[in-house]
Amino acid sequence: MVNEQIRDREVRLIDENGEQLGIMSSRDAQKIAKEKNLDLVKVSPQARPPVCKIINYGKFKFEQSKKQKEARKNQKIVSIKEVRLSPNIEEHDINTKMKNANKFLSKGDRVKVSVRFRGRELAHTEVGRKILLNFAEGLKEVGDVEKPPKMEGRFMVMFLAPKN
Repeated sequence: MVNEQIRDREVRLIDENGEQLGIMSSRDAQKIAKEKNLDLVKVSPQARPPVCKIINYGKFKFEQSKKQKEARKNQKIVSIKEVRLSPNIEEHDINTKMKNANKFLSKGDRVKVSVRFRGRELAHTEVGRKILLNFAEGLKEVGDVEKPPKMEGRFMVMFLAPKN
């Protein structure tokens, strides 16, 4: 809230240098702000009485947006890539999928490795577990097992995370 939007009876006032001017009525605080050609901004509305500061509001908003942009720039978005296998997969196909997973992990993405069971294959889930563990063993230089193999419906799923 800025200037006339502040309707509280009393406010704790802080001037542009950060010094406390004490508790006063909001009208008096607005007069002081107008005399200095600055704005009265409510900084902490939850406090009793609310804390208001005398500052240049345009500059204040600009600084806030600058901080938000900087925070967004430093954020790293980690995406999850998926590699699907089947219980009766051949060695060459596993190697190809491992190359893809290696590429994903080296870029910093997490990898979800899943084995899909169809029909009678569900009776032999240990085959899928062995495939997933071998897959993780082949990628141990670039990634760690984040979540070990686990059944989720018809899929056995394992997550790999890049090494730091």
